[in-house]
Amino acid sequence: MAGDLKADVLIIGAGPSGSTAAAQLIKHGLKPVILEREQFPRFSIGESLLPQCMVFLEEAGLLRPVVEAGFQYKEGAVFERGPKYQLIDFRDKMSEGWSTTYQVPRGHFDMTLADATEKLGAEVRYGHEIQGVDVSGDQPRLTVKGPDGVYEARGRFLLDASGFGRVLPKLLKLESPSGFPVRQAFFTHIEDRISGTGFDRNKILITTHPEEVAVWFWLIPFSNGRSSIGVVAEPQLLAHLKGSETEKLQQVIAETPTLARHLTKAVWDTPARTLMGYSANVSSLHGKNFALLGNAGEFLDPVFSSGVTIALKSSSLACPLVARQLAGAAVDWQSEYDLPLRKGVDAFRAFVESWYRGGFQNILFYPRKPADALGMIVGILAGYAWDPKNRLVAEPRRLRALEELCAN
Repeated sequence: MAGDLKADVLIIGAGPSGSTAAAQLIKHGLKPVILEREQFPRFSIGESLLPQCMVFLEEAGLLRPVVEAGFQYKEGAVFERGPKYQLIDFRDKMSEGWSTTYQVPRGHFDMTLADATEKLGAEVRYGHEIQGVDVSGDQPRLTVKGPDGVYEARGRFLLDASGFGRVLPKLLKLESPSGFPVRQAFFTHIEDRISGTGFDRNKILITTHPEEVAVWFWLIPFSNGRSSIGVVAEPQLLAHLKGSETEKLQQVIAETPTLARHLTKAVWDTPARTLMGYSANVSSLHGKNFALLGNAGEFLDPVFSSGVTIALKSSSLACPLVARQLAGAAVDWQSEYDLPLRKGVDAFRAFVESWYRGGFQNILFYPRKPADALGMIVGILAGYAWDPKNRLVAEPRRLRALEELCAN
């Protein structure tokens, strides 16, 4: 084997959860090594951050490079369904903390975090693919294929931050059904050329198809005059579309006049892509000397942009536990990591389920929402899904009661 590796902590993946984990571990005096399959920068979706992300970036010491990178400022969201319209201002949240954030091309954002983490002292190896794992011994062992050949990597602890690659869930057979129906997304980046339509670049726009409440679109503006545009639905609701992925996306946008009016001058210069069956879950978020971070553990749905927030929260929870364990202390990963992380994930899940059955959309567009309910809702939409003072976090089933209140 070529160049065998030893590290305090091995991290699979250099995305947001991997980079923030490495930065936090360095603060604890540990030496992490990140093994990343791709070459950065690389394309990824999940481009609309939530204000809660800023808390975790600040905690990891990575806030300044993000602020200085020139990303698009974001202060809220706009939801549209036909003539109905709801503006969400994150400053209306009930939770304390950041009320603004950014909308980010992920290639640039992820590279910014990874570069900053390297400057802090982490080693990042690009083009290194995990081919095997053994967690049966005292230290996890990885079989890695790098540019110069295959080698073995050993660490005192292993964090899987591989995102949709889901390296450990696949290799250790930890995958389990998500509980959500299979959904499909078509998406791309465009030169949007939006002007004179009342579009607010400081907010993400979420638009519902005029005939199908379970078909929705995102339009995420960037600071360089470009936007991310995509549609999500169960495949049978998109089966009537014809042609290439780009043509299918253009067709379903044309069926939605409230969205199409913003894009009449858009330049479609990047072929669209598609993803299907992206929602995922696992039987366990941890095991002997390893833990799963972010999307490697569970991914819900893109509708409320929760993916990066959950990824950063997982790093924030896991890294102090890793440091304690490697210092010789006992750690109960189930009660100190799994259950706390799932608390917020479950709050997001309740909102995702309500969105697709139409109930949350009825709440959004209901003209006489209780003021306290709006503050709780905005708190979740801003990413503060772990705030114990928010009753929709403490008891996500309360969302059903709100649905009934706003049904008529």
